[in-house]
Amino acid sequence: MDPYKQLDFFALEDQFTEDERMVRDAVRTWVSERFLPLVQAHYEAGTFPMELVPELAELGVFGSNLPEEYGCAGLNNVCYGMICRELERGDSGLRSFVSVQGSLVMWPIYAYGTEEQKREWLPKLASGQAIGCFGLTEPDFGSNPGGMTTVAKKDGDGYVLNGRKMWITNGTVSDVAIVWAKLDGEVRGFVVPCDLPGFSAPEQKHKFSLRASVTSELVLEDVRVPASAIFPEIKGLRGPLQCLTQARYGIAWGATGAAEACFSEGLAYSKEREVFGKPLAGMQLAQKKLADMATQITLGQLMMLRLGRLKDEGTMTHSQVSMAKRNNVHMALECARTVRDMLGANGISLEFHTGRHMCNLESVITYEGTHDIHTLAIGHEVSGIPAYR
Repeated sequence: MDPYKQLDFFALEDQFTEDERMVRDAVRTWVSERFLPLVQAHYEAGTFPMELVPELAELGVFGSNLPEEYGCAGLNNVCYGMICRELERGDSGLRSFVSVQGSLVMWPIYAYGTEEQKREWLPKLASGQAIGCFGLTEPDFGSNPGGMTTVAKKDGDGYVLNGRKMWITNGTVSDVAIVWAKLDGEVRGFVVPCDLPGFSAPEQKHKFSLRASVTSELVLEDVRVPASAIFPEIKGLRGPLQCLTQARYGIAWGATGAAEACFSEGLAYSKEREVFGKPLAGMQLAQKKLADMATQITLGQLMMLRLGRLKDEGTMTHSQVSMAKRNNVHMALECARTVRDMLGANGISLEFHTGRHMCNLESVITYEGTHDIHTLAIGHEVSGIPAYR
């Protein structure tokens, strides 16, 4: 396999530190050598390559931007973003697996958890000895998580949880779940081991998108947890929404990687494919498509570099993340659709990667805040008027 060459039209390579480039290159090599040879078969079978989890842990990608004292890599947020970009160059399901583990399970334990919760779970999650999931979305409440019907009731020296969650990445293979439920009408977070009586996570099948990813329902029927399971301080929707901001940051980087993968495949194919006696890449229509994609990908790259630096400075806002997630996922989906068209009939074959990315991105544009919801979030920020209320 030829080494992957990323589009870098504005010479951003010299904007990264040597350490950042080393992290990126290590993950890039792993994705090319270990993941890409396997992903098409897993996508077709509808399975995730769990046998690769120890290798992912060895790479340090689980909670990579959390402190080393808990067994994590202690990298900066630009490194974390570059990791997500390389992983999603492989597949959105791979990046989703790592995003959920790090941003939606490990991050809230680190940010909201007690020292006991951190010591118990973070080293296991960082090493891949434990897998986690994040239970917020419900069958009837996606964009409006505040309407959740999952409840927690104080019972003696613990709590009893009842409810259902839907579209949960990693649920069926998880050892621990971060579950959000209403306690006396207020949203609270709980660290819930998945082997407790009354907890089940049936896998959701029959997907045309994110097929190389485990998607589950969570069912909680009188699940009893100790008092030590609750996040003691964080209350209301601020908790889960801050988690989603962390995940969306990684998604915005990741989607750029999916777009770059499609562009690379489309460019290589169009140079080799002859039509009317010349390479497809020599046709005006094809060159316009390549130029448009190269421009939009470059804009996405510039946005993510700036957002990553802002996050490392501690000044990043949730609205900036909304703009990045909204723009880059839409851009990536348009690139995937464009390259799928350039590939002609080959575009629907799993011998090529673009069709898989295109189907995956139909999910990515929906989860962690739909395109329309992020539109309203940005509109609210610039106008000061909330249109969704």
